[in-house]
Amino acid sequence: MVPMTVRRVIITGGGTGIGRACAARFARAGDEVWVTGRRRAPLDEVATDLGVTALSFDASDPEQVATALDHLPSSVDVLVHCAGGVARTPGPESPGEAARLAAVAAEWRASHSANVLTAVLVTAALAGRLVEGARVVAIGSIAARTGAGSYGAAKAALEAWAVGQARALGPRGITVNVVSPGLTEDTEFFGDTMTPARRERLVAETLTGRAGTPDDVAALVTFLASPEAGHVTSQVVPVNGGAQAAR
Repeated sequence: MVPMTVRRVIITGGGTGIGRACAARFARAGDEVWVTGRRRAPLDEVATDLGVTALSFDASDPEQVATALDHLPSSVDVLVHCAGGVARTPGPESPGEAARLAAVAAEWRASHSANVLTAVLVTAALAGRLVEGARVVAIGSIAARTGAGSYGAAKAALEAWAVGQARALGPRGITVNVVSPGLTEDTEFFGDTMTPARRERLVAETLTGRAGTPDDVAALVTFLASPEAGHVTSQVVPVNGGAQAAR
């Protein structure tokens, strides 16, 4: 169904997984969609398959974000932050405690950069282009509440950032929310770290008896981006099959 007013939608991390699923839903609704990310190849594939616009840049790099503005729409109705993931950094380069701590610091900086700074910089760059009543949705994680090292801490920081943004942008009718998935398959998130035993344990923690899908998450994102969700803001909304209850 084509909406009465075509919206301009930007999705960071839109080349794979949840970002791609979000792009597909918005494109099917007739919206104009821009997908961004660091890797050109998956973005080009999404652009070809869905008829959206692809733009490659590192959303954690201030200079690249500033340059990308020339290729993004002058007004934005929906901004979805899917960029992020687990930082896979190399271990210590040499023996000793200093090298070990340097590796720890590198991992934590990388997690913050990928999961928090990407949302912070892109939102700051586009804040003046967000229309009255725009929607901002960030993808968090169940790890923010269950604990998962640098990744969980970064997603918890994203939740705190969203509260501040909701307060700052609320007078313009703009909502800011976080969607917090649990186990979600058909993404690049786990890489080669998902063993059968680990999957069985995570599925057993759900009340639905199954893993989530990117489209499960995208469905919630599109609702929060809709006009009907105008009074929902500063919230963390889980989509995890009951593995963790919202309180």
